[in-house]
Amino acid sequence: MVGKIIKQISNDYTVKVDSLEYVCKPRGKFRNLGLTPLVGDNVIIDDKNKYILEIEKRKNVLDRPSVANIDQIVIITSVKIPDFSSNLLDKLLAIIEFNNIKPIICFTKLDLLNDVELKNIKDIMAYYKKIGYDVYENTDPKLKNIFKDKITVITGQSGAGKSSLLNRLDETLNLKIGDVSKALGRGRHTTRHTELISMLDGLIADTPGFSSVDFKDMSKSDIRDNFVEFNLYKDSCEYKDCMHINELVCGIKKNVENNNILKSRYLNYLKFIEKR
Repeated sequence: MVGKIIKQISNDYTVKVDSLEYVCKPRGKFRNLGLTPLVGDNVIIDDKNKYILEIEKRKNVLDRPSVANIDQIVIITSVKIPDFSSNLLDKLLAIIEFNNIKPIICFTKLDLLNDVELKNIKDIMAYYKKIGYDVYENTDPKLKNIFKDKITVITGQSGAGKSSLLNRLDETLNLKIGDVSKALGRGRHTTRHTELISMLDGLIADTPGFSSVDFKDMSKSDIRDNFVEFNLYKDSCEYKDCMHINELVCGIKKNVENNNILKSRYLNYLKFIEKR
């Protein structure tokens, strides 16, 4: 039978096959192959003896916690308390792009901004939309439609409004502020485990540690290539492998000066490269 791993506790894997769930053990051959089943894996199981027999090819893997075959990551981005961090947002976008996952940006707490701050944030939101990202406000009713038939990871700073957002999307959750991880299957009975829950016609996971990831698996050119708007203007650079830093004839720097590229994005890029 073919199913999907939706929960892992120690060496027990819950595999969902249609509407049925089976708690299975992995076969010993996976250990010999250095392969560990992950939540999100599509697997072949022996439903009688409760064994995982095969793991199908993955399209991606995310750490903290480890989840496979993710379709999209929703970055919950607060604009006030905590204040908007373009550095964190741009870091997450580059890493998510590199891992072949679709990023979706959801801005929260716009109601706390004054008129000047609101205009600034709206301009920033418009820029991210212009370069191709799906951008939402947390009050947008269309948000409910993005989860259907998808594996979605929810991430963002502590206090960014994940619980409030999920409460708005699914009123049956009735989450207290700060309870999002518990509700999504982590930390029950002091046992940390990874779980996908059925919600909004899709599967959703919470990854509170993902906002602390770094560029460890990415080279400087990987960081450059996953700033998506750079690819629009790179042909005007003098050198094919231009890093857009010290080169004299650089299409990216020119378009930053012309305000075609958001200056904060470029400055964050320089910081990422410097630290890498």
